Amino acid sequence: MTTPTTTPAPARKKATFNTLTVSQVRKLTDDAVEVSFAVPPELHDDYDYIPGQYVALRATIDGQEVRRSYSICDAPVKGEVKVAIKRDRGGIFSTWANETLQPGMELEVMNPQGAFTSKTHMTGLNDPEAIKEAVDKLDNPHLVAVAAGSGITPIMAIAQTVLSSSPETTFELIFANKGGGDVMFAEEIGDLKDRYPTRFAVHHVLSREQRVNPLFSGRIDAEKLQKLLDNVVRTEKVDEWFLCGPFELVQLVRDELDAREVERDNVRYELFTTGKPSGNQGQTGRPVDVDPEGDNVEIKFQLDGLSGSAQSPTSANESILNAALRVRSDVPFACAGGVCGTCRAKVTEGEVEMDENYALEPDEIAAGYILTCQARPLTDSVSVDYDA
Repeated sequence: MTTPTTTPAPARKKATFNTLTVSQVRKLTDDAVEVSFAVPPELHDDYDYIPGQYVALRATIDGQEVRRSYSICDAPVKGEVKVAIKRDRGGIFSTWANETLQPGMELEVMNPQGAFTSKTHMTGLNDPEAIKEAVDKLDNPHLVAVAAGSGITPIMAIAQTVLSSSPETTFELIFANKGGGDVMFAEEIGDLKDRYPTRFAVHHVLSREQRVNPLFSGRIDAEKLQKLLDNVVRTEKVDEWFLCGPFELVQLVRDELDAREVERDNVRYELFTTGKPSGNQGQTGRPVDVDPEGDNVEIKFQLDGLSGSAQSPTSANESILNAALRVRSDVPFACAGGVCGTCRAKVTEGEVEMDENYALEPDEIAAGYILTCQARPLTDSVSVDYDA
């Protein structure tokens, strides 16, 4: 990556943690819960959000700090934030949350982040009238989402908001799960069908259950996806797409939409996992010893108006995030896997390369923004600005 241009990238709220109280824990399935947090009046503005955004949660579990990101799963309501947490096999945080979280407990919750929001319906936060005004500029807009498992969580917030805000919008959902008992928000999806019978449609695809129509049984592979897009969803009539789930499904749908010449600007996507091991998720950065012979890279960063720097040995091939965490523990990050975008910063000096990027838009990259968890220096000195 070369030295960045000066094109401005979209403004985002600075990532900041606050202590919030759990107000409700609701069972969604055998392996998933919905967790509601009460937001005090003085923090209402900080936790205002656009449907589709996420929050990071931070807790100390067995003496270890653990952070995980979860999408907000309900239409915006002042004073409340809801997330859905599905238990992952071997997942430290998700298992703890499903087994331990109770009303009255306190948790560190980052203010809402993320760009998995409708470009067509981008609005002022928590502003249904602004959503309606933007939607009304289109001619009967039709939105389609493809989700799998817990990928439904941001889709619920987006669908509920646009359907309630605009009487002309239609929304179609292809939802993949193992079986009927694994469907998160089954009751809420049914309510949407009852409330908007002519404007909302859902197509459940169950990989381990036989359904009357074989098209809706089995995994969504390339052949099944083509049939779904040919016979169920009229691709040419879709104004905007939302894809959320595991890497394999999201990439499969993106490739197919590319082949059908769907404009990329009309396709929004978010990954819940890349299928690859993520980097360090500790609070202080993995230990790295500076090279006494002086073969080091200087990594400088700006955060909250204060400057910091760290020497990083060239042989360590250390990420900018890891180096910064060794100096300041409050450097923002959540997933450390190139998925959430919380550790976003702007390169102001030097050159870097990124291993992965599943969070930044092309215009952000062109403006010099990087994911510091995935970025490694290419020059002897690199400076990044987390405040930009």
